[in-house]
Amino acid sequence: MTQATADFTLLDRYWRAANYLSVGQIYLMDNPLLREPLKPEHIKPRLLGHWGTTPGLNFIYAHLNRVICQRDINMLYVCGPGHGGPGMVANTWLEGSYSEIYPHIADDITGMQQLFRQFSFPGGIPSHAAPETPGSINEGGELGYSLSHAFGAVFDNPELIAACVIGDGEAETGPLASSWYGIKFLNPQHDGAVLPILHLNGYKIANPTLLGRSSDEDLRQLFSGYGYEPMLVSGHEPADMHQQMAQALDKALDKIRHIQQLAQASELPRWPMIILRSPKGWTGPQSVDGKKVEDFWRSHQVPVSSCRENDAHRQILEEWMRSYHPDDLFDEQGRLKPELRALAPRGDKRMGASPWANGGRLRRELHTPALESYAVDVASPGETQAESTAALGAYLEGIFMQNPDNFRLFGPDETASNRLSKVFEVTSRTWREPLKPYDEQLAPDGRVMEILSEHQCQGWLEGYLLTGRHGLFNCYEAFIHIVDSMFNQHAKWLKVTRSLPWRKPISSLNYLLSSHVWRQDHNGYSHQDPGFIDHVANKKADIVRIYLPPDANTLLHVADHCLKTWDRINVIVAGKQPAPQWLTLEKAAKHCAAGMGVWQWAGTMEAGATPDVVMACAGDVPTMETLAAVDLLRGYFPTLRIQVVNIVDLMALQTPEQHPHGVSERDFDALFTQDKPVIFAFHGYPSLIHRLIYKRNNQRNFHVHGFMEEGTTTTPFDMTVMNELDRFHLAQAAIVHTPSLQGKADAILDELAEKIASHHQYVREYGEDFPEVRNWKWPSQQGGESFPE
Repeated sequence: MTQATADFTLLDRYWRAANYLSVGQIYLMDNPLLREPLKPEHIKPRLLGHWGTTPGLNFIYAHLNRVICQRDINMLYVCGPGHGGPGMVANTWLEGSYSEIYPHIADDITGMQQLFRQFSFPGGIPSHAAPETPGSINEGGELGYSLSHAFGAVFDNPELIAACVIGDGEAETGPLASSWYGIKFLNPQHDGAVLPILHLNGYKIANPTLLGRSSDEDLRQLFSGYGYEPMLVSGHEPADMHQQMAQALDKALDKIRHIQQLAQASELPRWPMIILRSPKGWTGPQSVDGKKVEDFWRSHQVPVSSCRENDAHRQILEEWMRSYHPDDLFDEQGRLKPELRALAPRGDKRMGASPWANGGRLRRELHTPALESYAVDVASPGETQAESTAALGAYLEGIFMQNPDNFRLFGPDETASNRLSKVFEVTSRTWREPLKPYDEQLAPDGRVMEILSEHQCQGWLEGYLLTGRHGLFNCYEAFIHIVDSMFNQHAKWLKVTRSLPWRKPISSLNYLLSSHVWRQDHNGYSHQDPGFIDHVANKKADIVRIYLPPDANTLLHVADHCLKTWDRINVIVAGKQPAPQWLTLEKAAKHCAAGMGVWQWAGTMEAGATPDVVMACAGDVPTMETLAAVDLLRGYFPTLRIQVVNIVDLMALQTPEQHPHGVSERDFDALFTQDKPVIFAFHGYPSLIHRLIYKRNNQRNFHVHGFMEEGTTTTPFDMTVMNELDRFHLAQAAIVHTPSLQGKADAILDELAEKIASHHQYVREYGEDFPEVRNWKWPSQQGGESFPE
């Protein structure tokens, strides 16, 4: 027997051990090593789990262990196939990392029984690779994100190789289909490597897969076209498959090492990938009740059902499990035999113990510059016009300068459009394809990640954060919905990790949504949707934050705060167009710290007095329209007591019991009163405000104006008029709902209605907003008033 054959014999036994544990997790709650014949009470009453993909995952894991030990490399195992949890749990238990994290699941027969019992069992663990699974950075309950996570993990991680297993069902998803472009952004000088392993077992839940039925030649051409060097491993017989897989892995890793050693070369390298064809449900029952199981979709979940009730099925299960020869794998105490235990890597080299799979262990604090250098000068409210996101772009330039390998900016070709171009003075867009002489802001070592796929931006950023770094995702507001489901999964990941002490905190996922609904008048209805924040507000309160800064200085404070947080999802909505600036940097700091507050300078009453009406606003355009409405009301009703409240932290509207940022009942009543009308101009859909305040004393008197699903290609002000968020409609609402004005202002209401009608006619004749709107300024500027205290 040659040494290579002997090695593969041990490797095959290790693989059988993982397969045995995987089947046991799906089926058994007792008699873990079959020391007696299987009885009904040994079987779980509810059989839940997925077998079909698992033996292939175990096969790959065992082979990756071999190359880790032989080459002393750092390997991250990204498990894409949706419900491969039995394999991930089995392998981390075999290598010892599982029992180290969960000492009650010991590495003996008692621990094995607990391992089996907890799987897909009430009070136990999920059936997929989850936050509870050591070594996982990829939530396996939803398909499509594994490869983008893998690429995000290796950016700025030159020591790391991410072996990413992609199931052929997962390969049909949109997010995964665009993930293959990730190699176009890898720079072997300062990034690690991704080794995609496309696992083709031919079937999804109940259908063949498209790539599974593709010919080898078509697959080679497809992935060669993407820029890969595909290596095929295909078959059924274990001995042959071990030989093929070992050769393919060695060739792939040699290729990766060669690419990294020649990192100075200018041409784009052709990175390796492995295409593994193996039977679905490999090594399981070939048929049950005369119906094909192995190498068919029936092996997808539980190949043999009703094993408690059906004696014949229970016999099939027992024969199946005994075919792995557990006595050849585990000793009398139920421990993996020493010669097999020796095959696993040691310490942090184990994929279940990799620090890159628990990124908080590696996280370094972000260095942030002082905000004073980027502040917009505001001598008096409304005097200055500025682009808020341009000020943020200058701040991000400082972030890049101070964090050359710990921060990246992600976005779908919108960095410049969202006015963040200042970052290009210190870095460029990542670009590894050929350059033209006239190209701008493209470089192989650029740190701005742009690809016209919101899925990839989100997936890369998640992988980057989950492995210990920091970042920001900027996007047009209407199209962030594309990643609604990815946001869901990350929010769930964070929620679960809060209860896992061994999972160390990671940097927050930060969104900047610009080019927002109220300034997409030129692009039209397709670009007008503020609903992402509604989606975000549904998540657990301790996870999500929503910020609507009204100007540049508040945006700077909000962004600086968000980038320093951890284990959160922060959503910032801010416009990019020139707009009035309201607060100095110092006053913005106080306002942001409070979350919301009275703008005394904008109202018509002294502190401590009782208002007749509260004019509230959240968002930059709603703030401007609210102040313009207040300006009108001050002229019409000089003695009307108006209180202006601006909200920057949307979740502060909730009670403290509902959200950590919620203000007390006393403070809320001081802002909004217990019984006075509140005219609330809101950036998004009005129903969200009503949802957030439904427990508040004065919620019945809130009259919310926001986006009413009215949009088109028109002027900026006409967008607000169409949705009754404009100054004229807000002033009308204040008059209608203020008791002291009832029946006393009909002529003024008519005048405001005439202004609305005149506006409608004007914009359709001249194509721009009429001068009264275009030239409006807050009165303090007209009178030369300095910024009031």
